[in-house]
Amino acid sequence: MLGRWPVLVHDGLAVPAAWLGAYWFRFNLDQIPDIFFDQAIAMLPIVLVWHLAFFVIFGVHRGAWRFTSTHDLSVILKSVLVGTGVVAATIFFITGLVAVPRSVFPLHGLFLIGLLIGTRIVYRLFRDNQVRRGKGKRVLIVGAGAAGDMLLKDIRRNRELDYDIVGFIDDDPVKKGREIQGVRVLDRCSSIGPLARLLQIQLVLIAIPSASAEQMRSVVESCQKAAVAFRTLPKVQDILDGTARSTDLRSVELDDLLGRDPVALDWSSMAKMIHDSKVLITGGGGSIGSELCRQVARLGPKEIILVEQNEFNLYSIGLEVEEKFPSVCVTKLLGDVCDRAAIRFIFDRHKPEIIFHAAAYKHVPMLQGQIRETVRNNTVGTMIVSEAAIENSARTMVLISTDKAVNPASMMGVSKRLSEMVVQLNNLENRTAFITVRFGNVLGSAGSVVPLFERQIQAGGPVTVTDREMTRYFMTISEACQLILQACVLGSGGEIFVLNMGEPVNIDYLARQMIRFSGKIPEEEIAIEYTGLRAGEKLTEELFHADESLAETAYEKILLAASRSIEADRLRQGLVEIESACSQYDYERVRTIATSLVPESFGSGDER
Repeated sequence: MLGRWPVLVHDGLAVPAAWLGAYWFRFNLDQIPDIFFDQAIAMLPIVLVWHLAFFVIFGVHRGAWRFTSTHDLSVILKSVLVGTGVVAATIFFITGLVAVPRSVFPLHGLFLIGLLIGTRIVYRLFRDNQVRRGKGKRVLIVGAGAAGDMLLKDIRRNRELDYDIVGFIDDDPVKKGREIQGVRVLDRCSSIGPLARLLQIQLVLIAIPSASAEQMRSVVESCQKAAVAFRTLPKVQDILDGTARSTDLRSVELDDLLGRDPVALDWSSMAKMIHDSKVLITGGGGSIGSELCRQVARLGPKEIILVEQNEFNLYSIGLEVEEKFPSVCVTKLLGDVCDRAAIRFIFDRHKPEIIFHAAAYKHVPMLQGQIRETVRNNTVGTMIVSEAAIENSARTMVLISTDKAVNPASMMGVSKRLSEMVVQLNNLENRTAFITVRFGNVLGSAGSVVPLFERQIQAGGPVTVTDREMTRYFMTISEACQLILQACVLGSGGEIFVLNMGEPVNIDYLARQMIRFSGKIPEEEIAIEYTGLRAGEKLTEELFHADESLAETAYEKILLAASRSIEADRLRQGLVEIESACSQYDYERVRTIATSLVPESFGSGDER
């Protein structure tokens, strides 16, 4: 890159060239008469001094030729116009324009602008051509939009990047054949494979920040089939300043393929609900509970009361929120939702107004063999927390439920369906508003399949998949918790809100993608074993029962399921019997009563 002094020397030499060139042009490209030539030479020092002075004043020499832009061109124009005007005035004052043709001044200005701008543009084109013809890594950019344009520009400016941009790929047929900064748009995204082989592509850069999960999956699969490395720009909501730079490029993550489009939420209504309120979160150290704590803390509550059995998890989330939101009061309480005395004490002492009941056991195969613990924690715990909410006149209690509560095939699902029925019963008889929010799996939650696959891949395999046809619903923890808060605003009591989970994801596909992301080849470098359905598992999950007619709400991703009627007296008596059976550790009786209260369920043996 040229230094400042060489630039000043170059610009200084351009001044006499433009000055004498103006005279030569004035006399029809013929010999300049001696009297005019002598006067031109005599005035040259004045012309040179004034122009150099204005070059410095306007900072013409500070512009980097390698990155000449419209800003640099405007600086040159201003400097030359002002300098030429001052030169003309000075020469008029000294000579009265004797032997100085008036036309020389505009011609001189034009020639000087041409010389200064022309040399800079030629230099930049030369350097850009060097980059394009370099022997760097051959790269395709997917996305011939604004982000792709900015990314290409930034790559060319970054001399540390050894990239040779071969072409663009874009699904917009109008763009095919066009050029962006001299780089041609070659074809559609479906042509990545053939083009990668034909052009010997070594890297694909995905510059589509607004790409949907489906679009990302298509591009990534094309790259994987062609055995070409790929990287991507962050999602549009994560590019804070609106620019796309090479330093933003990152590996494609699982969330890019399984995630969903961002949803518009009414943060003002959520803030109005939470602000200056006491919020209690059970299971506050778990995946959902801890994220709820983070989201609630953003909305300015009076106090967050976290109830959690796991000491370390409680300490960790409490410390995190205290550091990020020092103005929020966080109370960290070790406690078991099945401990009636402890829950009553916590509610009596802190008087929470809003309760998010996220505490639950959720590992289906393990819980299938431990029915007493499953029902005690998930169902009886919900009974105890809801009773305390009623006794202390809490405003709202939100139960976090699961798609496994719909036509449950497991005791975990039965226990969560009973929990839904508990809050429905309580809502009929009390002033506290009880709301249920039901959704499927969240990416990366503790005990979910994603961390399990990660551990198996790190260990070198095999990765265990239940069945090739198994599917599950997924959403990010952050999105799930934001929608829970929004559903809490929407509900007035008794509702079952079902989060729109989009399309279910094939677990076999998920496993293979995670193996590829690790840099390994499925079934060649990392084996995949199919284990078959375990007790309580289903191939596919459902989000609502056939008798729960769905209705839309004001928010696209939140649906309202009509609650099914319940036999209040039978349910109330059954819950009393379940708690009694749990206290006596009569797991067979627990199973019998629980499944009888949820007639659409079916159980299996080997329970205790």
